[in-house]
Amino acid sequence: MKIGFIGLGIMGRPMALNLKNAGHEIIVPERSSLTDEIRAAAKVVATPKAVAAASEVVILMVPDTPDVEAVLFGKDGVAEGLQKGSLVIDMSSISPIETKDYAKRVNAKGCDYLDAPVSGGEVGAKQATLTIMVGGPDAAFARAKPLFELMGKNITHVGPENGAGQTCKVANQIIVALNIQAVSEALVFASRAGADPAKVRQALMGGFASSRILEVHAERMLNGTFNPGFKIKLHQKDLNLALSSAKALSVALPNTAVAQQMFASCVAHGGAELDHSALVLAVEGMAAHSIREKK
Repeated sequence: MKIGFIGLGIMGRPMALNLKNAGHEIIVPERSSLTDEIRAAAKVVATPKAVAAASEVVILMVPDTPDVEAVLFGKDGVAEGLQKGSLVIDMSSISPIETKDYAKRVNAKGCDYLDAPVSGGEVGAKQATLTIMVGGPDAAFARAKPLFELMGKNITHVGPENGAGQTCKVANQIIVALNIQAVSEALVFASRAGADPAKVRQALMGGFASSRILEVHAERMLNGTFNPGFKIKLHQKDLNLALSSAKALSVALPNTAVAQQMFASCVAHGGAELDHSALVLAVEGMAAHSIREKK
């Protein structure tokens, strides 16, 4: 298939390359940030409009709601180049409410729209093991599923209504944030009490407290390797979506609000670009104790 791919960052780049390696033709818009690898693998055209005009399917993987709107409906945007029958797949993590509006505007051009946000970070993108949560019509999902299978393993059609995938992703980000906070607090507590936090992690990996966060992110915390797989500023954005949506629904999310404040503390201390596992730095700051201190 001819697949337009817009958003070639930490996760988008390996996702696009996985599609290319499976034999699909990839079309991307010109950007100064395009790597030599992408330039060699993809057809480069001038604008998102030109991407859409040359593609059967257009995939977006950009940071935030305004970015999706600009790519779709801005000057020389995707919507201007869409051919009737094209499929737009937004794999960004954005507002479920705005997603419904974007879908209607794309549908009005005779095209289908799926919201299909992902979880799994840079590692999942590279290994094609992402979790993909999809909202949109059954027929569009069936058309896109073979592409999803080249990028992920756990693929769920959450519902036929656009926005269902984004709602699921917001729920995912609540769980991930609270798990990161819980692991951070547990390791700081254990270390401050005199236990070896690495040994504590090892012990907990065999019990009911075991989780992917304890497995992957606790190791990052212990090693102090916070190069971003998923940036704090992006998780902060996702929790903003959770809290604003909860407010509209009159739902209380007290622990989500606390996690958001912890991320805000990290950002205030210059950590916006760090991996979200660096939330541990905020917990360490309040304890005046680092789990990486030599005893």
